[in-house]
Amino acid sequence: MASAKNQNNPAAARRAKLDEARRKERARERRVRIITIGASVAVVAALVAGGGYLMVQANEKEKKEEQAKTSPVTGERSWDKLTQEHVSNKVDYPMNPPVGGDHNQVWMNCNADVYTEEIPKENAVHSLEHGAVWVTYNDKAPDADVEALTKKVKSTPYSLMSPVKDQKDPLVLSAWGKQVTVKSASDDRVDQFFTKYVQGPQTPEPGAACTGGLDG
Repeated sequence: MASAKNQNNPAAARRAKLDEARRKERARERRVRIITIGASVAVVAALVAGGGYLMVQANEKEKKEEQAKTSPVTGERSWDKLTQEHVSNKVDYPMNPPVGGDHNQVWMNCNADVYTEEIPKENAVHSLEHGAVWVTYNDKAPDADVEALTKKVKSTPYSLMSPVKDQKDPLVLSAWGKQVTVKSASDDRVDQFFTKYVQGPQTPEPGAACTGGLDG
């Protein structure tokens, strides 16, 4: 009997080792499943949270834009009943920079165009008629503000920028029939003016081209 038992011991030992290996493999597979499920839950939670955050951000942006469009711009000046005749001569505008009135039949290109030299006011007024916002500055404007507003215009279709040396204030924003003097490029009214008046409700000819005109 003892001899038979001794002969069976190697087989029993192998079975025991095999069972132990299988037990460890099952335990490893359980750990992998737990980790995988946990990671999946974390990813889903992150996506839900991220999606919710993006939705909140989008809603906030939409609300902010709507408020900018419906709220008055502080310090804004307005002109009504502006003429719109095409003329070839110089026009003596009652405001500087002009915000409307008779103008040249060719508009200044205003597809995010920045001009470093003065441009004809009669052509710029035609751009305003098409719904552009015109940013102007004189020699008193700080270089940092000019640079920041340049970036703003270069990223905004239906806008243009140029110096107007004889304007009273350093920084002025103009649209058709609308104008505001701002203190700096970081003035909150800059974004509001752009949001409200780039192709805004004041535009006499919405959708008209801002390319194919005069290039300074």
